[in-house]
Amino acid sequence: MKLIIQIPCLNESKNLAATFADLPRNIAGISSIEVLVIDDGSTDNTFEVAQSIGVHHIVRFPQRRGLAAAHMSGLDACLRLGADIVVNTDADNQYVGKDIEKLIAPILTRSADIVIGDRQTHTIAHFSATKRFLQRFGSRIVRSASGTGVRDSTSGFRAMNRKALSTLFVHNAFTYTLETIIQAGNAGLAIENVTIGTNPKTRDSRLFSSISQYLRRNGGVILRSYGLYRPVRSFGLIAIFLLCVGSGLVFRFLYYYWLDPYTSSHVQSLQIGVGTIVLAFIVGLMALLSDLLATNRRLNEDILKRVRNVEAILSQEQIRKHRSLEGICTTSASPWAESPSSD
Repeated sequence: MKLIIQIPCLNESKNLAATFADLPRNIAGISSIEVLVIDDGSTDNTFEVAQSIGVHHIVRFPQRRGLAAAHMSGLDACLRLGADIVVNTDADNQYVGKDIEKLIAPILTRSADIVIGDRQTHTIAHFSATKRFLQRFGSRIVRSASGTGVRDSTSGFRAMNRKALSTLFVHNAFTYTLETIIQAGNAGLAIENVTIGTNPKTRDSRLFSSISQYLRRNGGVILRSYGLYRPVRSFGLIAIFLLCVGSGLVFRFLYYYWLDPYTSSHVQSLQIGVGTIVLAFIVGLMALLSDLLATNRRLNEDILKRVRNVEAILSQEQIRKHRSLEGICTTSASPWAESPSSD
């Protein structure tokens, strides 16, 4: 059983060594552990640090592409490198390395496809009261949209098996955390929560600089993801609302017309009401079209899933022939092996 720990990085030369040192060198049930760093266009010497500390694989972007792209490129590389399990962690050493063993346990017992570390954000001291509330509120929305029981939806500390690796796709350029949960829930992947610890804060978040930016970006991701995977419900609710408003305005006009048919009054209600009803039918048609597009997208994702698996098989053949994989820099560092005492 091969585990790859992937670490997306952006200018993390100061924190990467500590994060790397905190990773477990052996885990019961795992025969090989490797570390993959995704250098998202860093302008410092993150790449050189990764090489010097003994990272096994590096994917390097010439310019910044964003966390979502870095995460997905890492998953793709891990699949091609033959990973059975992938753990994603942050380069700022936010998460406790020894919790990786706890994180992958449900995957080893085949009870989960994805395991997400629950930071218990209400207990984190450097989180403001507003941020704690938003974390809880956002996780509640994601649970509703995904049909899962995820407790900490923005946690980047998560483990995935090969089935999840080949299934997940990210369509936004901001972050992978929320969309992948919604997609996983709608794809029928089993998700579990594991309580984890966190290390002291080393730097501020680079994803957002203020609460308003956090709400704008994450809110947009949730709405877009919900619309992608549940278009009929999304547009259908809007259509029903418009139909109810339009019908109410039309009935208002008819009521006053019935009271006094010889006086032209409340004509504006009739005009606006009819326009709103027409708009409701247009939105309803959008719901039907969106559902057809969603069906086509699911078929495309199934094709991409199969292509990923085929590419992974071909990549393993290249590795057996001692050939390098395109886009992946493999160092001379030896994989970490399971300790004899863990059997």
